[in-house]
Amino acid sequence: MDEVLTIGEVAARSGVATSALRFYEEQGLIQSARTDAGHRRYPRAVIRRVAFVVFAQKIGLSLEKIRAELARLPYNRVPDRADWMKLSASWTKRIRERIAELERMEEGLTECIGCGCLSLDRCQFANPGDRAARQGPGPRAWVSPSTWSGDRDAPRRKPQR
Repeated sequence: MDEVLTIGEVAARSGVATSALRFYEEQGLIQSARTDAGHRRYPRAVIRRVAFVVFAQKIGLSLEKIRAELARLPYNRVPDRADWMKLSASWTKRIRERIAELERMEEGLTECIGCGCLSLDRCQFANPGDRAARQGPGPRAWVSPSTWSGDRDAPRRKPQR
C-alpha cells in the first residue's frame, strides 16, 4: 500500500493550512480516505495536486477551472512531467494576460488615485466636477471601464444602488 499522510503532514509539506486542505477536499480538488476513527489520510501524491491548486490560483484560475484541469489527471498513478505539461501548455496565454494586466495597474498606480477613477475631484482634466462619482462608488475606470469615460459628452449611466 502506498504511504499515506495525515492532514497535518500534508499541510506541513505543502505549506497550505489544514483548513484550506479541508476546503479543497470539499470542492473535490483532492481526496482522502478515512480511518476507522474518521481521520483523514492522504496519498503522498496529493502534495503535487495541492501545489498545482496553489499555482493555478496564483495565475488566476477559478476553482471550477482548476477542478476541470485536475479531472484530466490520472488518479491511479502519480502525475508525471508529461501530465503537467499537458495541463500547463494553455496557461502561457493566461499568464501573459495577467502580466499585462499587472503592468497596466503598475503604470496607473500613481495616476489612478488622482485621475478620478476613485471618484476623487482632484483631477480637473479627466474628472472635472467629480463626474466619476455619478457612476457609482469605487474605482470606476478599473471596475467597469466600459461605463466610465472622461469625455464630458459621453452618455452617463445612472449609479446602481
